[in-house]
Amino acid sequence: MRYWLLKSEPATFSIDDLKGRSDRTEHWDGVRNYQARNMLRDGLKKGDLAFFYHSNCDQPGIAGVVEVVREGYPDFTAFDPDYDHFDPKSTPDTPRWYMVDVRFKRTLKRVITLAELKQHPLLHEMPLLARGNRLSVMPVTKVQWNYILSLV
Repeated sequence: MRYWLLKSEPATFSIDDLKGRSDRTEHWDGVRNYQARNMLRDGLKKGDLAFFYHSNCDQPGIAGVVEVVREGYPDFTAFDPDYDHFDPKSTPDTPRWYMVDVRFKRTLKRVITLAELKQHPLLHEMPLLARGNRLSVMPVTKVQWNYILSLV
């Protein structure tokens, strides 16, 4: 099993939105960065766990845990011209973008904020904390995963 961090703006889709789905499962769509796409397509595997991170909000931070329940497949939202993330160069025959399905596992007792994460030397190597890193999908080591969970 591997560990990941997935970012979403809570005004667009939050951990509570995922929890509120009838089967607590949703596709993780709209990623339009090639490095993140490669992780969705090739890296995330069924059974992997990921932190659900709220970004671009008053208090960005880790809000919960999700499980990958379907491995990378073509992001069909790229084929729809009425969708915000439409890409005319992505087609069903030659998909450019990928997504995975995730299932809600749990919310954390509290959001572990970005400011708090930056305070822990053990986490300084996390891609999330690297200057200028804006990826919406990134790996988390097992040591980092366990340490973060120990903070709540």
